[in-house]
Formats: sequence, C-alpha cells, structure tokens
Amino acid sequence: MYFEDTLSSLTHALFFFCPLSSSQFSQKFHGPSSSSSSSSCNRKMGLAISDELLGTFAPIVVYWVYSAMYMAFGSLDNYRLHSKRDEQEKNLVSKANVIKNVLFQQAVQAALAIILYKVIGNEDAGASKSQSNSMTVMARQFIVAMFVLDTWQYFMHRYFHHNKFLYRHLHSRHHRLVVTYAFGAIYNHPLEAFIFDIIGGALSYSISGMSPRTSIYFFSFATMKSVDDHCGVWLPGNLFHIFFNNNSAYHDVHHHLYGGKYNFSQPFFVMWDRIMGTYMPYSLEKRAEGGFEARPVKRAN
Repeated sequence: MYFEDTLSSLTHALFFFCPLSSSQFSQKFHGPSSSSSSSSCNRKMGLAISDELLGTFAPIVVYWVYSAMYMAFGSLDNYRLHSKRDEQEKNLVSKANVIKNVLFQQAVQAALAIILYKVIGNEDAGASKSQSNSMTVMARQFIVAMFVLDTWQYFMHRYFHHNKFLYRHLHSRHHRLVVTYAFGAIYNHPLEAFIFDIIGGALSYSISGMSPRTSIYFFSFATMKSVDDHCGVWLPGNLFHIFFNNNSAYHDVHHHLYGGKYNFSQPFFVMWDRIMGTYMPYSLEKRAEGGFEARPVKRAN
C-alpha cells in the first residue's frame, strides 16, 4: 500500500543520508577502484555531516516531505476526517501564516538542538555494546524515550489547557486549527514549542541515554508520528493506526467538541489519558458526503 511504501522510502532516505566513513562513501558511489583525488573529496564530504547535524535537520526534512505526501492525500474526500469546506470555514489562521510560524520554529529549534547536543553529549552512548545486541539497546532507548516524551507532553499539554492564562496567551494558537492538517502539526506559540518540544526532546534524549546516531531515527520517527496525528486523514493500512491507539482520529476529538477536557496524550500512547481519567473513546463513522467522522462515544462531564 501507499503508506507502507512511503514509510519504507523515508527510512531508506535516512539511512542514505547517515554519515559514512570515507571508504564506505567511496565504495557506495565510486566502487573500490575510485581515484585518490575522488577519495579525498569523499572523505571531506563524509565527515562534513555529523550525527548531531543529522539529528537536528533530518526531522525537519521528514516533517515537510511526509506532510507533502499527506497533503496530496488530503485532496481525496473519501479519506478526510473533515470536509474542505469545514477546513476553510472553521480554521482561524491562513496556511501561509502556519507555514511562516512552523519555519520560524524549526529555525529556532535547530539552533537550540545543536547547542543541546553539545551540552548533553551522549556521543559514546552504547559504544561498549557489541554489534549483536545494538538493536536491543536501540529498542530499549526508543521505549524509554517514548515514555519520557509522552509523560512530559501529557502533563504540560493538560496544564496548558487548564491554566487560563497559558491557554489564552500560548496554547490557543495551536487550536486556531480547528480542522488540523499535516504541516500544521507544530503550529504553536514559540514559547510553547520550546517547553513542549525542546525540553521534552532533551529529556527523552538524555534520560534514555541514546547516542546522536540513534536520535536521528527517534526524532524523525516522532516527527512522522506528530504529522500523522494532525494529518486530518484516515487511510486504510496506516501502520501508525494499527500500532498506536493515539492517532489522527483520536487527536481530532481533542481539537473538537470536548477537546479542552479529553485526549491530551501525545504523541505515542494513550496511557496517561486512561490513568488520569481524560480518555475519550470514539467511533469512526462514514459521512454521507464522503470521508469519516470521529464521534465521541460518551458525553463530557
């Protein structure tokens, strides 16, 4: 299916852009018989992109590439959670302003991420582990990082809704997108973005003990998940919908109707909503005019 092909293509792209040693780079593009001058050039190119830089900029590239793919699907009315008319009438901010806001945030976050990589370090994380269990180490770090990020963002997200000052001056900006779409996933107030994403990312990175190399994959994966949650589209065969109950329909409920009280969990699991009593299930029903609608199955208190 298209979703699986998209996920595979993005994964291959990340591996392709991972920093290579000079010999690996030479063999990949020129074969083992490349000239010495070409080898020298390749060595400089291979060393020019560090894991820290890739960990900073790969998620940004993934954000826009994955968003573009979803926006193409957004033109298909049979997969949308809301009609185009709803998007035009209910949203309180233009797409041009959303793009400007997101680009500004990504520029600030990139600068801060480079600084944090230097401050936190973790360059030698997992270096003593053998190659045979490196995937086990990475899986453990992923799980810890996912739990840390979910915990941080749930309680911050919920507090930003319950504190009237913070909601009015910060978080309400994100909810100007009543009908969400892919590249509006991180449309936020810059200060909120710092608290949610930069601090949350730094905590998940440092507590999990992941290396900069592992962080390339984790933060790219988290970016894809966030875009998916805001895409406003329900695609059959979507792997994120299969493996995560926290998905585009689940988050759509938060942006509508009872959003101020329920479904704060993001970006991975619904664990904290269930524990804290803020979980609202939904039923996914087809709309007569095409597409789907996520309808809450219980009334708000």
